[in-house]
Amino acid sequence: MSGGGGNQGRGPLYRLYINRLRRRLRPEAVPHHVAMMIDGNRRWARQLGYETAAHGHRAGAAKMREFLRWCDDLGIEVVSLYLLSTDNLRKRESRELADLIDIIAELADELSREPNWRVQHVGRADLLPPDLARVLAGAQERTREHTGLHVNLAVGYGGRSEIVDAVRSIIAQHDREGGSLEELAASLTPEQIGEHLYTGGQADPDLVIRTSGEQRLSDFLLWQSAHSEFYFVEALGPDLREVDFLRAIRDFADRDRRYGG
Repeated sequence: MSGGGGNQGRGPLYRLYINRLRRRLRPEAVPHHVAMMIDGNRRWARQLGYETAAHGHRAGAAKMREFLRWCDDLGIEVVSLYLLSTDNLRKRESRELADLIDIIAELADELSREPNWRVQHVGRADLLPPDLARVLAGAQERTREHTGLHVNLAVGYGGRSEIVDAVRSIIAQHDREGGSLEELAASLTPEQIGEHLYTGGQADPDLVIRTSGEQRLSDFLLWQSAHSEFYFVEALGPDLREVDFLRAIRDFADRDRRYGG
């Protein structure tokens, strides 16, 4: 599925339509956990004639703050944002990467100041610049006791690496407890792996949204999204509108989830 894009529709009729969409959403049909892949920031900056991708990344970060408020207003309890992959750390041009790291640090700190939101870093802190790792750790610690919207920030994240790290953690724990590899092989379960993921203890995402028309996972929540629903929006990340978001939620609510059947 895909939604519209652009910045049109800010008048009274638009707000009327937004309110109508909201009223038609049954609270029990709203997803518990939404994962968002904000994509197209660089293209957005290029199309508008900006000299650097940083303008797009800043606009994308502003859109993520707006997106989280939409989710919170709708009663969604967990949101996972894909901000920086392990591939990005290797492949992005150094100036763009430095700008992106600064923008992510600002975003994490701002989100940790929101009343009652809980921020959690999801990814490999050891792969990140020390300053960014400290900001993410500080945001997580500052909000540890909060009980409102749970925001996962996937930074230095890779889905395949997460699964490998989970298996390594299970093996190390089993070894500390004195078990044999044969016993581990016989007893290993999907639930056990799930408990050792970066998102251990959280419900898997019900809905994964990606902007910019791209229709791929890009190594995001590979294990957790096994039974997720997907919704692809044509709009570039900074152009995402509330109506696009609500249409995604409406589409999710109308689907017959079969959980792999």
